Amino acid sequence: MALPTYASPLERAWRVTYLVICALIFIFLIAPILIVIPLSFNAEPYFTFTEKMLSFDPEGYSMRWYDQLITFGMQTPDAPRDFGFWRDFWQNATWMQVTKNSIIIGVFSTLLSTTLGTIAALGLTRPEMPFRKQIMAVLISPMIVPIIISATGMFFFYSWVRVPMLSFEGGVHLEMSRLAGSYAGIILAHAALGIPFVIITVTATLYGFDQSLVRAAASLGANPRTAFFKVQMPLIMPGVVSGGLFAFVTSFDEVVAVLFIADHSQQTIPRQMWNGIREQISPAILAVATILVIISIALLTTVELLRRRSERLRGVTPQ
Repeated sequence: MALPTYASPLERAWRVTYLVICALIFIFLIAPILIVIPLSFNAEPYFTFTEKMLSFDPEGYSMRWYDQLITFGMQTPDAPRDFGFWRDFWQNATWMQVTKNSIIIGVFSTLLSTTLGTIAALGLTRPEMPFRKQIMAVLISPMIVPIIISATGMFFFYSWVRVPMLSFEGGVHLEMSRLAGSYAGIILAHAALGIPFVIITVTATLYGFDQSLVRAAASLGANPRTAFFKVQMPLIMPGVVSGGLFAFVTSFDEVVAVLFIADHSQQTIPRQMWNGIREQISPAILAVATILVIISIALLTTVELLRRRSERLRGVTPQ
């Protein structure tokens, strides 16, 4: 917002100072991310800018590390890139397998956390709900408690709990298995970490919701279920989707819980990056990081668009 014409010199000086401070904070936050992107195109196997890169010599840049993401783990990485090559990539490439795991775990944990978080937010925003503040504090505690403590507790709890799961060894049958070392355990762990984001986002949306619309629907003969799905849910949907996106990003980026709960066949992208940094430092990690940055920017842009749409639906002027 521009300053009014009658602004004093002191106000104009403070505005310039404020903009400079904001720019410095932005650079401080974004600089580590921006450095990763050009380094992922380094032609040499180093984590530093080479002389050719600094002089913008085309020979200093290469797509070799992105190509390595495709071929790493394949049975025939040097084969012609025909249908057989891409089938080998889909079935055997290491980064493709961990991407599948991340997407499967992220989608199911997001659905679970969005459903439970929305239900919790609906209850916490009702005025007759007792001990709302105390319950809210407990539900958002995974955001506050250090993740190493949560992951340790989940590991011991999931190692103790046994649930019926499908087994494909010797035919399809049910058997009692531990949650630790299973996809179900990872999904539940990631859902527990994502629920607080859904609760906070949906609760903020519900506080701006006009409850008179629900009462008007009831006065016209709508039962509570119809009023919720036909009136309330469409208006709070941007908040629900925003919370779901935050939950998905939390699951997609989580590595500590996976280190404790997952077994060797349930590697995710962050876990594979951790393994790559620990065992063999390669700029391929920077290529993965660049792709994740692009995905995160796309998701955050979607969240911002949904936030503005929610404000328009509630009659609030977007800032």
